[in-house]
Amino acid sequence: MPEFMDVHHGLKGITGEQLQEAHRADLAIEAEERVHFKQAWADPQSGEVYCLSEAPSAEAVQRIHDRAGHPADEIHPVPLTA
Repeated sequence: MPEFMDVHHGLKGITGEQLQEAHRADLAIEAEERVHFKQAWADPQSGEVYCLSEAPSAEAVQRIHDRAGHPADEIHPVPLTA
């Protein structure tokens, strides 16, 4: 299944608990779009949040984030990994 890295901007000051809460919201409904969110990272100072997922499409990733209440600002395919 293809992998995607998505980016959320403007979340300055995000806490670890808020990141976990958002990740749990995605995990609760991810199967409905055949998406699997593997990991999430955040930088509270810059307000950037990154999520790595496996999904059939970028659109499926966005639908889950939209429904969970935190749409992604960017979604990038990750065609190669090492």
